[in-house]
Amino acid sequence: MYLYQYNGKIIDFSVLFLQPSFSAATMSLLPILEFPDPRLRTVAEPVTVFNDELRQLIKDMFETMYDAPGIGLAATQINVHQRIITIDTSEEKNDPLVVINPQVEILTDETEKQQEGCLSVPGYYEDVVRPTNIRLTAQDEHGKEYSIEADDLLAICVQHEIDHLEGKLFVDYLSPLKRNRIRSKLDKLHRQKV
Repeated sequence: MYLYQYNGKIIDFSVLFLQPSFSAATMSLLPILEFPDPRLRTVAEPVTVFNDELRQLIKDMFETMYDAPGIGLAATQINVHQRIITIDTSEEKNDPLVVINPQVEILTDETEKQQEGCLSVPGYYEDVVRPTNIRLTAQDEHGKEYSIEADDLLAICVQHEIDHLEGKLFVDYLSPLKRNRIRSKLDKLHRQKV
């Protein structure tokens, strides 16, 4: 097992198929871009090389996601414009899912309105309507293709993170008035930090 303690939380990374030489000391927290940063609008490119550098990026993404804390992180959010997503919707944070070059098939006409938040839009939660059942086809960190059916929270999270890879944010589903209000408040917050 590869257990890592960070800020009082114990995280098990053994399920990531890490190399035996892995050590928690090699992981890094990555800065998360925040709305309205224009880099969040960049469309991600497919991953074509599956190597140790990619696997290290994925480890860093998981560490960043868990620390934030969040249940999903797209590479676009850390200013890496490749089609890479990390997800863990489990309560215990012990069911990580690596999603590379994802494709989604909608399996039902049924939709559900759920409140969504985003690490790139901190402190804001709004209702978004999405399909409730999908089939995800993607690759893992070794390039092996897999396909799973997802519903409920996992389906929502996958769709939310894929939106990031397409340069889209959950605030794009909101009215222009709400979106501009959030933009103004975050702009003000960013100016105060500087």
